[in-house]
Amino acid sequence: MFHQIWAALLYLYGVILNSIYQCPEHSQLTTLGVDGKEFPEVHLGQWYFIAGAAPTKEELATFDPVDNIVFNMAAGSTPMQLNLRATIRTKDGLCVPRKWIYHLTEGSTDLRTEGRPDMKTELFSSSCPGGIMLNETGQGYQRFLLYNRSPHPPEKCVEEFKSLTSCLDSKAFLPTPRNQEACELPSN
Repeated sequence: MFHQIWAALLYLYGVILNSIYQCPEHSQLTTLGVDGKEFPEVHLGQWYFIAGAAPTKEELATFDPVDNIVFNMAAGSTPMQLNLRATIRTKDGLCVPRKWIYHLTEGSTDLRTEGRPDMKTELFSSSCPGGIMLNETGQGYQRFLLYNRSPHPPEKCVEEFKSLTSCLDSKAFLPTPRNQEACELPSN
């Protein structure tokens, strides 16, 4: 009898705890409208890197020296191509330009990075206005990245991203400080 009461109390405690700290199902992440034929114009333009989350700190180590990053996404020379330019402002004040080419995967929402066949990028909507979330996976890493049209989105957006990625088994969280002025994006 004691064991049945104890089991009922533990079950009730679990139900209450689950209702307070509900995590959305991974399937509730909404993949953005990349149709495998053309990258939607709504995703083009300037974006600021806000925060990253991953199962381990090592998967975010590449962002440790970063103060801020500004990106520009532009349509490539073909409908299946996306050009990405960025300037990284390091914590010691240096500006580091970078360029990538993404290729849309026919019949999929995945983006593939030219020259990195092991890397896959998926785009997801964000509940934050002007926000977008990426899930990057590659050889030995997986990380979620939060971007926004504003360099300083509402703190609520960052907290929601942290909460969501925590539910998706990301134990490490790294917001960019964004204390320094962003570097100018290089022209093509």
